[in-house]
Amino acid sequence: MARRKPNLSEFAKRRIVSLASMGILVPIGFYTKFYKGPASDWVNGSLGGVFYEIFWSLLAYLLWPKWRPIAIACWVCGVTCFLEFTQAWHPPFLEEWRSHFLIRTVIGSTFDWYDFLYYFVGSFLAWVSLRAIEKA
Repeated sequence: MARRKPNLSEFAKRRIVSLASMGILVPIGFYTKFYKGPASDWVNGSLGGVFYEIFWSLLAYLLWPKWRPIAIACWVCGVTCFLEFTQAWHPPFLEEWRSHFLIRTVIGSTFDWYDFLYYFVGSFLAWVSLRAIEKA
C-alpha cells in the first residue's frame, strides 16, 4: 500500500508528539543509570537499552521523516548492535572517551550478549510507537 504524503499540520503534529515523547524518555533513560532499588543491576545495565532504542528511533524520525518506521527501527538497532560489539574493544582512545558519563551513556562501555535482547525489544517498541505517531 502506498504511503500518502502528510500535509503540513500532520507533519507538525508528528514532530510535536515525537519531541514530547523524547522529552519523557530522556529523564527515564538517565534515571535507569542512577536507579537504586530492587533489581538495580538489571535496571542500570540492561533496561535502559529499551529506552535508548526508542529515543534514537524518535530522533531519526525527526531527522528523516520520510523514512518508514520499520527502516528507522532496523537502522537504529543495527547501529546499536554495532556499538555493542565495539564495547568488547578497549583501545586507549575509546577508554578515554568512555571515562566521560555522557559519551559512556551513548556508546556504552561493557559488552554483554544479553543487551541485544533489550535492543530488539526497544526497536520493536520504537517501530510500534512510530507507526502510532504516523496514524495519530
